[in-house]
Parts: sequence; C-alpha cells; structure tokens
Amino acid sequence: MSGIRVVVAEDEVLLREGLCSLLARSGLEVVGQAGDADEALALVRQTKPDLALLDIRMPPHHRTDGIDVARVVQQEMPGTAILVLSAHVDVHHAKELLREGKPIGYLLKSRVTEVAGFLQAVDRVAGGESVLDPVFVQELVNTPRQSDPLERLSRREREVLVLMAEGLSNAGIARRLYLAEATVEKHVRNVLAKLDLPDIGDQHRRVQAVIIYLESR
Repeated sequence: MSGIRVVVAEDEVLLREGLCSLLARSGLEVVGQAGDADEALALVRQTKPDLALLDIRMPPHHRTDGIDVARVVQQEMPGTAILVLSAHVDVHHAKELLREGKPIGYLLKSRVTEVAGFLQAVDRVAGGESVLDPVFVQELVNTPRQSDPLERLSRREREVLVLMAEGLSNAGIARRLYLAEATVEKHVRNVLAKLDLPDIGDQHRRVQAVIIYLESR
C-alpha cells in the first residue's frame, strides 16, 4: 500500500491517532487529519487524496455528517476512494452511498482491531473496489424479505451475489466457494443478465446488482 495518500476524519481523538499510526506504519501517507465534517471536506478538497476515511457521525451535528461529506467527494472528486466507518450497522446509509453506483467501503469500527483484514479492506477500496462489512451483509441476509426480485437467480447465483455484496472479486469468490474462477465468471454474467442490467461497464453493473440485492432485503 506504499504511496497511498489518505485523509482520516474521526472525532474521537484516540481512535483517529490510532488509525493514522496504523496506516502510516503500513506504508500509507496520512496527508491530513480532521475532527469534524467541515474540516474533513476542506482537507479532501485541498489535498485530493487517494482515499478518504470518514466516520459517519461527526461534529457539528453528529448525525450523518460523514455521509454528507462522502456524497460531496463522490461528486466533486471521483478519483478519491471513500471508506466509511460506523459504530453500528446502518443499512439505510450504506444503501445511499451504494446507490451512486461508485465503489465504496463500509466497515464497522470494531473491524479496525482485526488489523490484517482492515488493512486489506483499505487497500481494496483504494484500488477501486467496493467492500461491505460481513456483519452488515449478514444482517441483510437474516432480515425477512417483503418481496424478492431475485427469484430468477439460482441458489449458487445468489451465493455469488452475496459475496459480490461483500466486495469480493471473482477470484475471491472462487476461493470462498471452492470454484474455478471461470465458473464464477459465468455465474456473475448470469446474475447481471437475469437482473436485466444494461451493459455500461462491469464494475458499475456489479454495484447496481448489489444495490438490487440490498433493496430486496
């Protein structure tokens, strides 16, 4: 991850300092720290980092300030990847970010203590992938469905779509399900075709498929 430039926005000083120290030791360049949403947005605009790591609840309102910053960054600086940290699973806000159709990271703060997995997620998000916390995805799976737009998918295709929602690549899905990567590629093509997604770029179609999956929960 050497050379990745990152802005860290977190109002809890100890957590922010810990994140910055961890990222710096792992080879990233922390180009700015912020304790509130206004400072975070100003820093991102000024430094144009590769990655903005944002807490959802920050001053001044302690509600969706991080989400608001993320939306602006998505619109103004599409070259800056976004990784959002949340203390709790928040399905609604995660869906809002995904609905933009751009890669996004959404992790629980507790995930930071799993250092290797957290750093892997940082690297993947900075590289243009979407990564959703497995706890978040599992909660969606366990939530009773009111309607199911995914009826056309086979059991295996649904399994593949769930892992797509976690942000896994085709290679990662193949390892998780003990399948050949070519088999996974076929399942992914089937999922995208059965969901009637227009051919406007594979990464965007994958994100749109995940949104359909999330909205069906």
